[in-house]
Order: sequence, then structure tokens, then C-alpha cells
Amino acid sequence: MLRWFVALFPLLGAILLPLIVSITISSIGIGTGILMALVLSSCWFVLMLRTSEMPH
Repeated sequence: MLRWFVALFPLLGAILLPLIVSITISSIGIGTGILMALVLSSCWFVLMLRTSEMPH
């Protein structure tokens, strides 16, 4: 299960992050959209580092 998560997480983040931010900007406002982009991208980056697989 973790292997699928590690494989799909970068792709899902790259697709969903711009969609969520653009929807937030168009519906709520640019300030909230920028804050959402900062929070989501920071969480995405931390999760990518935590689940990365390094060679032995």
C-alpha cells in the first residue's frame, strides 16, 4: 500500500494543487488562494520527504 502511495503522491499533488488553488482564487479571493497554495505546497513537500525511498 505504501508503495502505491509513494508512486502516486507526486502525480496527484502536481495535478490537484493547481486545481485547488485556482478554484480557491476564483471563488474566495486571491489572498486566500495564495495562503492555500503556501499551506498545501508546504504539506505536500513535507509528506513527499517523509515517504521518499532512498537507495540503501
